[in-house]
Amino acid sequence: MRSVRARAAIGATLVVAVALVGAGLAVLLVLRGNLIDQTDLQAEVAAREAAGQLATGTPYEDVELDDAEDHPVQAVDEDGRVVLASEGLRAISGTESRRVAPEPPASPVPGEDDDSAADDDDAADDGGGPGRGEVSSDSPAFSDGTATVDRATADYRFAAVEATTPDGVTLTVYAGAPLAAEQEAVKTVRGAMLTGLPVLLVVVAGVTWLVTRRALRPVEGIRRELAAITASEDLARRVPEPGSRDEIAALARTTNETLTVLEASVERQRRFVADASHELRSPIASLRTQLEVAEAHPDLLDLPGAVADTVRLQALAADLLLLARLDAGEKPGGGTVELGALVREEVSQRTGDRIAVAVEVPEGGAFEVNGSRGQLARVIGNLLDNAQRHADTAVAVSVAADGRGVRVEVRDDGAGVPEDERERIFERFVRLDDARSRDDGGAGLGLAIARDVAARHGGTLGVHRAPEGGAAFRLRLPRPS
Repeated sequence: MRSVRARAAIGATLVVAVALVGAGLAVLLVLRGNLIDQTDLQAEVAAREAAGQLATGTPYEDVELDDAEDHPVQAVDEDGRVVLASEGLRAISGTESRRVAPEPPASPVPGEDDDSAADDDDAADDGGGPGRGEVSSDSPAFSDGTATVDRATADYRFAAVEATTPDGVTLTVYAGAPLAAEQEAVKTVRGAMLTGLPVLLVVVAGVTWLVTRRALRPVEGIRRELAAITASEDLARRVPEPGSRDEIAALARTTNETLTVLEASVERQRRFVADASHELRSPIASLRTQLEVAEAHPDLLDLPGAVADTVRLQALAADLLLLARLDAGEKPGGGTVELGALVREEVSQRTGDRIAVAVEVPEGGAFEVNGSRGQLARVIGNLLDNAQRHADTAVAVSVAADGRGVRVEVRDDGAGVPEDERERIFERFVRLDDARSRDDGGAGLGLAIARDVAARHGGTLGVHRAPEGGAAFRLRLPRPS
């Protein structure tokens, strides 16, 4: 099932169904329990009423009983003989005996006028007889059963109450209360639940479907726009952002931010390819021209120029390769580099610079950082090359501690960098001095490479105004943790 709306609707319906079924069962159990309690009370009242008459010595045949259909009554003695039953009672279950016809008692019937009864009365008057009977105050026992009155059979709830007659006979009186009202109420509620539950589930499913559809409508708009962007390859387009402040609006904003970054990356890549092609065209064309001239007129071959063009092509190819590796996310090595020693080494190898480089590195200082020695040497070399091109009379490089990191600063006394151009110069193939020749000014990749390498090492590279009046490039790198 691929539709989110369908999954949400089915999931919500299942959850509601389980909740409603559980709640419905609980309601039915509570309702049935309450109705059973009421029925038990009715049965107990009827049983105690009959037991009370027997306890006062009322003869069995004179005991007043409710209508058998409302409260069927049966009394059983200690021997299990039925001594009392409601008139019209044809069958009974759920009591001690299934018999419904009274049997002759083994002991004299309460109230019988014979000599022994007279003697008992005299004894009672003398204080020696059995006296008045009693009804047990213990909670009665309850049981479920059926009773057939005349020709109608129904379910009943029976209460069993013990009573002792004045003659000392212990009887168990069973009285029933009909369960028809309880059964009808439970049946009605169960029927209503079974009827209403499907309707309610359909409503829940429909509402969930509509709400989910409305909530996901912006997502469909985002999907359609992304599909159109993919088909047209127009990264300038943006997906619609809903006015809500929910997760979908955040998704749309993030998608647009991603498209912006992607557009900038693609544009930068296109510009990079175009600029690289443009930069490579000149030395290749020059080299080809010189080779063609040499082929036709060997004596006119400009060998130094051909070598210079070849060196320039080699350097440009190396720069482009390094940028490609950096763009691919290449991480620097995990070695440790001592920047003070690295700066001294780089400066010592620059014997052909037109301006001598002043080195300011404190003796005995520890300026270690993590990273690639080759890439960091490339950064320092690029900064020194840039300073040599723009300096008038002085170039200096210093290394110093900077909080938890190390700072390398390259300064010159040239014209400096205008404040509004201080970020632009780190873009690829950017040269502020358009009048400068390509051979002298380079391809405009040195500073871009230096900043990218600094960022890959967790550092920063920026430019400020030097005390000498020119530019001061500051490279900050973190110390090993």
